[in-house]
Amino acid sequence: MDIYRPLKIKHYFCPIFLNTFILTELKSFTIRIYGIVIREKDEILLTDEFRLGMRMTKFPGGGLEPGEGTIDCLRREFREEMNQEIENISHFYTTDFFQQTRLLPEPRQILSIYYLTSLQHPERLKTTNKKFDFEDVDGAQTFRWEKIKDLIAEDFTFPIDRVVLEMLKNNFEK
Repeated sequence: MDIYRPLKIKHYFCPIFLNTFILTELKSFTIRIYGIVIREKDEILLTDEFRLGMRMTKFPGGGLEPGEGTIDCLRREFREEMNQEIENISHFYTTDFFQQTRLLPEPRQILSIYYLTSLQHPERLKTTNKKFDFEDVDGAQTFRWEKIKDLIAEDFTFPIDRVVLEMLKNNFEK
């Protein structure tokens, strides 16, 4: 039996489907930490990646490791992925609705935490203007700047990133 529970987040409608299989088989969760980097001209940093056999567009970041704090995770991910140190870190959003992972074979709940941050040396970051500017091999990754006003929810692969985009757009409209 399916349960349909709509969730209204500001102006973004996010339908969430739960069924009894998910509820009874869900035994663990994963925590993801992401950085929102905004530069002049209201441009935001995105990463395009090829992992687990698929292309994805998301905010930079990754998984929290055991024994690691969330900001430590964010710093590690930025060092590993782009050889960058970050500063001016402030919490922006933590997932407040149920979301199951889409990429793992066993069902897990995902909790995502987003921080606004800035790069200490943005001029050193190699970026591209082309989406998915790489060959489709596992681990391929590029970074690009996009104007917040030009992005739409469908530009992002993951549902939680889409919610965050709408929150960012609402903040920049003011």
